[in-house]
Amino acid sequence: MPKPAFHLFFLSSLVAGLITGSLHAQSLLVVNQGDTSVSIVDPASEKQIATVAEKTVGVHGHEIAASADGLLAFVPIYGSTGVGKPGIDGHNMLVIDLASRSIVGDIDFGHGVRPHFPLLDPVSGMLYVTTELDKTVTVVDPKTRKIVGAIPTGQEQSHMLAISHDGRRGYTANVGPGTISVLDLAGRKTIAVISVSGQVQRVSISTDDKFVFTSDQTKPQLAVIDTATNKVKTWVALPATGYGTAATLDGRWLLVAVPSTNQVAVVDLNRMEVARRIDVARNPQEVLVRPDGKVAYVSCAGTGQVAAIDLAQWKVNKLIDAGNFADGLAWAK
Repeated sequence: MPKPAFHLFFLSSLVAGLITGSLHAQSLLVVNQGDTSVSIVDPASEKQIATVAEKTVGVHGHEIAASADGLLAFVPIYGSTGVGKPGIDGHNMLVIDLASRSIVGDIDFGHGVRPHFPLLDPVSGMLYVTTELDKTVTVVDPKTRKIVGAIPTGQEQSHMLAISHDGRRGYTANVGPGTISVLDLAGRKTIAVISVSGQVQRVSISTDDKFVFTSDQTKPQLAVIDTATNKVKTWVALPATGYGTAATLDGRWLLVAVPSTNQVAVVDLNRMEVARRIDVARNPQEVLVRPDGKVAYVSCAGTGQVAAIDLAQWKVNKLIDAGNFADGLAWAK
């Protein structure tokens, strides 16, 4: 019979292998606009381990979402230009198998809609995608990869999307109009349009669903919207014009990318003021808080990197190399 020491060694090795395998099954996904590719980053080593080419000509994706099981990624192909600018209009969304690192599907919206931001609702299981030129959010079943509906936003340039944690409400940042549309996701209708500024960018929601945040593009300030009244409750002064935002899991802080100063501003949500600034790489775009709440990832388009911020120490621990014009971020578990 095997000796007990051998049993212990075997079990220890097995457990270590399972833990390592579980950790490496998780991935940080980065959309590189300039390379028309997706980077797959190992969060343990904090290194890019693979890239997947979008295999498109003249058009590219900006944003990405992962399926609930972490096996697939969805990349809407926005087009050839930025929001509100003339160019080629994208009409499809690629499906990437993360294990084989290959494109395994293509969801076609039927015509040019500039599909932009995909977001999976864990409550309904549906994938919501902003489809700007139709003034809608399109509803996709990620399991069947079929379009199952659409929600009108009533506004031009519905570019970004946030969803309440109970899956009931959606909020789109409508860039050119400078508004936020409030959506009844189950009823598939717009229930309010909130005037914010001459132009806005990005949108996120607090961990308790009480506030929605969007960055004013005409002044260095952040709009804080009360979701109970659907009105701007207050403004937070920023060091310069803000961009992407994300709340920490404890609900205490909001991280705001500030592209022109190459920083992330940390807003104290109790005091509604900037408490600190963190230097990152050039032109920060999007902020993603890791599911364990310990690290925030910030895509930095100017250097093609992702800054990994230690949220306990409030400092950048690592600049992870990605691709040209690193932008959209997602976590695949």
